[in-house]
Amino acid sequence: MDRLASFGNDPFDKPPCRGCSSYLTEPYIKCAECGPSPFLLCLQCFTRGFEYKKHESDHKYEIMTSDFPVLEPGWTAQEEMALLEAVMDCGFGNWQDVAYQMRTKTKEECESHYMKNFINNPLFSSTLLSLRKAKDSRFAEGAIPFKPTDDPPRPTFDSVLSRDMAGYMPARADFMEEFDNYAEWDLKDIDFVDDDSDILRALKLSVVDIYHSRLKERQRRKKVIRDHGLINLRKFQMLERCYPKEVQELYDVMRRFARVVGPTEHDKFIESHALEFELRREIRRLQEYRKAGIKSFCSAKVYERVKRMREDERRKRTMLCDVLQYIQDGRACQQWLSKQAAIDAGITPAVTTITVSATGRRSAPPLNLTGLPGTEKLNEREKELCQVVRLVPGAYLEYKQALLNECRRQGGLRLAQARALIKIDVNKTRKIYDFLIKEGYITKA
Repeated sequence: MDRLASFGNDPFDKPPCRGCSSYLTEPYIKCAECGPSPFLLCLQCFTRGFEYKKHESDHKYEIMTSDFPVLEPGWTAQEEMALLEAVMDCGFGNWQDVAYQMRTKTKEECESHYMKNFINNPLFSSTLLSLRKAKDSRFAEGAIPFKPTDDPPRPTFDSVLSRDMAGYMPARADFMEEFDNYAEWDLKDIDFVDDDSDILRALKLSVVDIYHSRLKERQRRKKVIRDHGLINLRKFQMLERCYPKEVQELYDVMRRFARVVGPTEHDKFIESHALEFELRREIRRLQEYRKAGIKSFCSAKVYERVKRMREDERRKRTMLCDVLQYIQDGRACQQWLSKQAAIDAGITPAVTTITVSATGRRSAPPLNLTGLPGTEKLNEREKELCQVVRLVPGAYLEYKQALLNECRRQGGLRLAQARALIKIDVNKTRKIYDFLIKEGYITKA
């Protein structure tokens, strides 16, 4: 209720009666049809049927009184308002003066009632919390301040970290170089004057509209960067590395769709696929156990241990086959041992080939394609070519596709063009070129 119908016990706080101009005391009458300013009457004028201008005696009315309990049975609404006004006037904790101003309650009653209902009341605390949340929500559409835990780094200008953050300035929430950074240049020479023709004015307005659309695109991109946490690139990459390799590839492919959905929905999508990947891997493992006749996890542990031993034995047999290929050639055997030592030390071994010299030394033996990726995609003649040329299947497939695309685009292919496309040994390039010509994959120009 507003101040005109205040529950205070001071009669001078209320407006006067419209009939006799005396100060109102509760209870009094308020007309329910006259407005917008309240039309108030004392009981004496109301009983006489006072009428004034548009107010008539048969109008609907309300009886204004505060003689009813609100929080506790022994405290009326008028006393509640008087207590709040007394605490505001005398100060919190000065209960002796509060009780003196109240006149109807002792200081102990005032203190206990105020502490119970206005300080320790969970209803009021939850109301204040909701009001605080509503206040915070009103500022949500403005500048969003960073929390202390989410405070981004503030690198110096032109440092490595500043370049990683694309020149982002957290204090201004801007970038050193914005998207479409020169969009304002189209407006620097535009000036609206009174003698512009209709066509010229419409053209200038169109330029302004185009500029507004470019600004909207700039804000949209900044919003995507901010919402998805893409400013701190290192932190984003660390989070991405937490997933398995297969999920990382999916993460990289699906990143372009992040602009369509929100950050939470995008993260849930990736997490759901990571969970699906883990579940599928676990299902395959359980299916393998079931196929092997394993029915308990204790047996599964023994099976995994035996499986690892079997894989080690298979690798040793493969290594022995490699050794037998090089055993007849001392130089090739020495190169193979050097390569294995480099692999054991974690160093990428250098690729060396053995050519036939004038002294009649043997060439390098054929390449073993067992276990190499892409071998299953080759036919028998292609496998033989890769073994002779000592070219891994994956590289051969890439070179083959590049030559096919160029031949299809040019309508034919020359050896010089093939050598320009494939930056490897020219003798290997010639063998691949001749093989593709012979098999009919490409044609000479």
